[in-house]
Amino acid sequence: MKKAVLPLVLILFAFSVVSFKNKDLRGFQAAPLNSPGPSGGYSGAPGEQNCTSCHDGATQDGSTENQLLVNNDIGFGITQYTPGATYAVNLSMVSNPAKKGFQVTALNPANEMAGNFIAGGNTQIKTATISGGQRKYVTHKSSSNTSATQVWNWTWEAPATEQGPITFYIATNKTNNNSNTNGDLIYLSQHVFSNDDANINESTFEQNFSVGYAPEKDAVLISYATLSILPTSLNLVNLEGKSVFSKKLGATAVGNNQEWVSLPSHLPNGLYVVHFFVGNKAYSAPISLQR
Repeated sequence: MKKAVLPLVLILFAFSVVSFKNKDLRGFQAAPLNSPGPSGGYSGAPGEQNCTSCHDGATQDGSTENQLLVNNDIGFGITQYTPGATYAVNLSMVSNPAKKGFQVTALNPANEMAGNFIAGGNTQIKTATISGGQRKYVTHKSSSNTSATQVWNWTWEAPATEQGPITFYIATNKTNNNSNTNGDLIYLSQHVFSNDDANINESTFEQNFSVGYAPEKDAVLISYATLSILPTSLNLVNLEGKSVFSKKLGATAVGNNQEWVSLPSHLPNGLYVVHFFVGNKAYSAPISLQR
């Protein structure tokens, strides 16, 4: 009789361990991973991750899914910002899924936080340190992660001084609501707002842009003036229209700029065209390469 009792006790113990383990796993999977809103640093901005760090979904083009509207103080949507102004921001997902989430940050051309965010009734603010600088983020709450919330809202205080174009980086999560992390779709998009002096910047730049070649340095000198802070790059093209040298340069400084760009030694003498890019706009000038 004692020999029969011992195997029965072992069987019951093993069954209880397996039952507890399965119950624990089910409880873990049922808990929404970031239903209260993720920590900062997942907007898909430069130097960051996005929602796929926690959700096993694929990233999608969010240019049509993510609808961002930035309104001025009289309720009109803007495409250009005024330094120091305050704007009401609304974000919605066109599909308005049953379960959803988002994170947004705003950066200047130097990838630094542009202005300040103030939470709305259905959003909250998170922070993270990226590349040595602190960024702010807007994200959903546990009470605003379903289709019952059609529009997320918050306030953006534009930078006190002009910083060039400001880019809003947006990551939204269209979940399949299966109480797990797999099968979700992550929509990434970028929305750019230029400063309201853009026309003046372009006119000033065109009047001051010049390019020269210095044989003693084997380098191109680029001179220009601007009121904006924008990323720049150079592309050198030969007379056959073929790109023979390209390089990403630093951001502009407000005022007069001069930059030397060394050329590779293998380029043969002759005529070339320098295409210099400031932001998304190109300026061109010929040079004669004579070493």
